[in-house]
Amino acid sequence: MDSATRAKVFIAEDSKAIRDRLVEMLGAVHGVAVVGDAETPDDAIAGILQTKPNYVVLDYQLDGGTAIDVLHGLHASLPDTVFVVLTNHANPQYRRICLAAGASYFFDKSLEFDKVRDVVAAATPVGADGPE
Repeated sequence: MDSATRAKVFIAEDSKAIRDRLVEMLGAVHGVAVVGDAETPDDAIAGILQTKPNYVVLDYQLDGGTAIDVLHGLHASLPDTVFVVLTNHANPQYRRICLAAGASYFFDKSLEFDKVRDVVAAATPVGADGPE
């Protein structure tokens, strides 16, 4: 992580349009670098282990699996990583399951999309220099 980067983000999302929108939105936050993305749980787990991001943004429904697969595969080995589920499947049952599996946040794509930026930006002070 270079001195201007304060937070690394990995995106696991099966929609290219949503991935691109997240990359654009998070890339506009001072000090944030999107370090990778994936469409499947297996690719997400491999990419997250390789990049060791501070934040992971997960769609609930991924190509060939769900956010639960990623959370179960990683949360215990990366306890300092913040997992944010961003989904169109925002029912209370999925929320409970994701939070119990290690997600820190669970947002509805249609109503709370920008909250992902707010979570990441809260840990990346504007104008900050150097790593924490």
